[in-house]
Amino acid sequence: MTKIPILSSKDIVRVLLKNGFEFAPKRGKGSHIAFVKKDDNKTRLVIVPDRKEIPKGTLLSILEQAGLSKDDLLRLLEG
Repeated sequence: MTKIPILSSKDIVRVLLKNGFEFAPKRGKGSHIAFVKKDDNKTRLVIVPDRKEIPKGTLLSILEQAGLSKDDLLRLLEG
């Protein structure tokens, strides 16, 4: 089983941008950052809290919203 490292919101932002997401400036409020990606007939909206450490459950939810697996996350972190 793949172990997920502890990540900051900056790390997650880098991963999302590498995966084709763009900032959604009119969506993010306060301490949250919004990203959007349009795939085929689907639009994915991902909200990332601006924190030094993202809790594991929150990170898993972000991955699900983004349509990414744990392995995708690790691959994008390396590259």
